[in-house]
Parts: sequence; C-alpha cells; structure tokens
Amino acid sequence: MTAKTIPQEITTVLFDLDGTLINVDMHKFVPAYLEHLASCIDPQMPPRPFIDQMIRRTIELLDSDDGRQTNEQFYWQVIEQDLGIPAQQFRDGLDHFFRYNMELLSPLVQPLPLAAKLIQRCREKGLELVLATNPVFPRALVEARLNWGGMKTEDFSLITSFENSRYCKPNPHYFEDILAQLTCSAEQCLMVGNDTEHDLSASHLGMTTFLVDTWLIDRSPQFVADFRGSHLDLFRFLGQLPALS
Repeated sequence: MTAKTIPQEITTVLFDLDGTLINVDMHKFVPAYLEHLASCIDPQMPPRPFIDQMIRRTIELLDSDDGRQTNEQFYWQVIEQDLGIPAQQFRDGLDHFFRYNMELLSPLVQPLPLAAKLIQRCREKGLELVLATNPVFPRALVEARLNWGGMKTEDFSLITSFENSRYCKPNPHYFEDILAQLTCSAEQCLMVGNDTEHDLSASHLGMTTFLVDTWLIDRSPQFVADFRGSHLDLFRFLGQLPALS
C-alpha cells in the first residue's frame, strides 16, 4: 500500500460494489440480466436487439450530463423510443424479473470473505457508509448483489440505484448528489473502488480515494489514487482511521 499520511477527518466511506465488495464479471452479468429481463417484459421479443440497445444506451447514460430526470426515467424513455415498449410494460417486466428470475443470476456473483469484515470495521469506527455503485441497475438488483456477497443493506445510509440517481460515475455530479444527501463535506469522505476512472473521479471534489487493485479496472491515467492496495491492505488502512464512536 502507498505510504501516505492517513487522513484524520474521514467520517464517511463510499464503497463501490462490483469488483470491490463482490467478485463478478460484468461482461457476463449484464447480458445475462438483460436476457432474463427481456423474457419477462415480452416472452416473444428477441432478446438480442433488446440487450444491444440497452447496453448502447447505458454507455450513453454514463457519459450524460443532463440530470433533468432520474436514470430510471431515462430507461423508461429510451425503451419506448427505441423498442416501442411502454414504461408500464417495462415496470411490470422488472417486477416479474424480481419475483421469478433474479435469483438465477446469483451464481455469477462470488462473495469476498473479507468484504463483511471491511463493513464491520467501518461500523465499529462509527463511520457512515454509502454504497456508491454505478446507478444503472434497479435497487432490488443492487440489494440482491449485496446480499449474495454476504452483506446487509441496513449497514448503508445510502445506496445509489437508478431510482434515486440522476448521474453516473465518473460524472462529478454523481458525487455531488451523494454529498447533498449527507451531512458531510467531500474532504470527510473516502471513496473506495477498483476502477481508475469511475471511482477515482471522486477526487474531483476533494474526496480521498483508495484504489483496490485485486480486480483492477484500469480505464484512465487521469486520476491518481491517494492510497492503493489489496483488500487486506484496505482492511488495515481502515483500522488506522480515527474512531468516531
């Protein structure tokens, strides 16, 4: 782990989810999710055009700076425009997916034994926790991945999902919206993630960053992590933060 002075003002830890708290290959998970969702929306609909269009539009959402609607509303709009699927049919399909198909994705998520201990260490320190996963999935699927990883939703003060978010990482507005819901400043926040662009972009606002390099996604040299190391290094790092309670 990089040797730097441990920040003493941290009160809140933002955790990325995929590749940080759970081991999941999103190149397999996303198409599998969309294929199941397509069958729930319309069993007669060919899944491939739906999958391709949803992925294309998600990439567009990641780059969007609009912010006039939630990410959920963005998907309502684009599937009606692109595929002629009314928003209510999309919502009904999601509900059916949550009830009957979502658990079929659980084998694609591998728990990280140390993850629950990372959360516990933060809780013991009195730190507030945010699950800062990129909000392109519905809340129920975010919670499911967290639970499959052996963690509890009630440990987090805020969980970002497509229902409550207007931006995505790496847009600084994503982090600004989180701060607006918390009683802390950027300087009091630690962002933990495995993506050199999406997660380290939190440094734009002045957040301290820790890059977990176990399953590193190296997209961009634009940002430099304040701290970097394995999950075990992160566990030790969290132990050096001052206790708040």
